[in-house]
Amino acid sequence: MSAVAEYIKESYIELTEKVTWPTWRELQSSAVLVLVAALIIAFLVFGMDQIIGYVLRLFYSSLA
Repeated sequence: MSAVAEYIKESYIELTEKVTWPTWRELQSSAVLVLVAALIIAFLVFGMDQIIGYVLRLFYSSLA
């Protein structure tokens, strides 16, 4: 049981003294960057889906 307590103690020390946490400003800019990247990727996937759907509709309508 003492090993668990030692692990928790060392983890706390590492998180409070050794980790460099981002500032609130850095965190906000990173969040905005991730949001913009996610939106761009979503629009690309949406566009590809629409194009493939259109091509498949053309293909299947030409078979009938």
